[in-house]
Amino acid sequence: MNAFMRDWGWPVTCGVLLALVLLQYYPEPLGMPASAPNLSVAPTPDIKGNGQSSYRLAVQRAAPAVANVYTTRRTTDVTGAPLLRNPATGDYNGALPPPAQRDTSLGSAVILSPDGYLLTNNHVIAGAEQILVALRDGREAMAELVGTDPETDLAVLKVELDNLPSVSISSAEQQAIGDVVLAIGNPFGLGQTVTMGIVSATGRNQLGLNTYEDFIQTDAAINQGNSGGALIDTAGNLIGINTAIFSQSGGSQGIGFAIPVQLATEVMQAIIEHGRVVRGWLGVEVQPLTADLAEAFQVAPGSGLVISGLYREGPAWQAGLKPGDVILRIDGETAVAGRQAMNQVARARPGDTVTIEVLRDGKLLSVEAAVGVRPNFKR
Repeated sequence: MNAFMRDWGWPVTCGVLLALVLLQYYPEPLGMPASAPNLSVAPTPDIKGNGQSSYRLAVQRAAPAVANVYTTRRTTDVTGAPLLRNPATGDYNGALPPPAQRDTSLGSAVILSPDGYLLTNNHVIAGAEQILVALRDGREAMAELVGTDPETDLAVLKVELDNLPSVSISSAEQQAIGDVVLAIGNPFGLGQTVTMGIVSATGRNQLGLNTYEDFIQTDAAINQGNSGGALIDTAGNLIGINTAIFSQSGGSQGIGFAIPVQLATEVMQAIIEHGRVVRGWLGVEVQPLTADLAEAFQVAPGSGLVISGLYREGPAWQAGLKPGDVILRIDGETAVAGRQAMNQVARARPGDTVTIEVLRDGKLLSVEAAVGVRPNFKR
């Protein structure tokens, strides 16, 4: 027995192990039934807004409050009508009056209040004789134009409908670059469409689009017809009103701009309460403190703004400011950008007093100026 185990034990053990391996991986040739594969089942995707693979809950929450806007404008045929022969005299009459025509355009709007107030872009409804609002649930209504603010390209509409959905407003003071956002609107009249992107930049200005600019930049696709629509976060909260795109071809290039909801709602409330937006104004024209100017004034570049002009009898004029003064601070806030300083003054109430620290002839001065009401300048 010992001799048998010595001569055959190891080969038998190896054979048994080999048979077990064959049964595990190749059962069919040996006449055994195949075992079920050991599949790795992924967990149910998280759709609640935290880096998820679906944003349908956010869309379901916000989309009913995004409406399509259709406007009509009266136009004329500039070519006029052909000359006609007068049957009585045989003479040719002059061209007939050009026939009236209707021009239809489209855009989007966001319902911010169950009372029926909507925000859209001023350029969507500018010159419109009729404004039709079409809701996602199929209802339609003619909208009343409550008021406009061309300097921010915003307009407020009002519709009389019951049980209106409204969007919730994001409580975040400012969005962070890299945040996922969704754009909802009516591009090219196709109907409500949702696109996704991220916040590419914040505080974009000096684009030449509006007088007051503080745009959120996004790469979510925004096209013609998206203007006035909603830019929302992944929880379905409104963070901006889609306004414009940067494009060399007329199509989306991944550079779109939205008005932050904080600015948009401030404008809406002012229009509803006063019929227009009342902004503070000092009546100064400024230019950046370039390296050459900084050397001439013996100050650090970018440390202030140079007054290049004053409106006669304006608040700054009456306060004693002069061309060539360097504005260093306004109410303690450093004045380094003209757009930022203008926005700061615009937020002040007319009649309020602001303290302006200036450098004049190498001396520091503190000037008190009463904020006036910004005139309605033509753009």
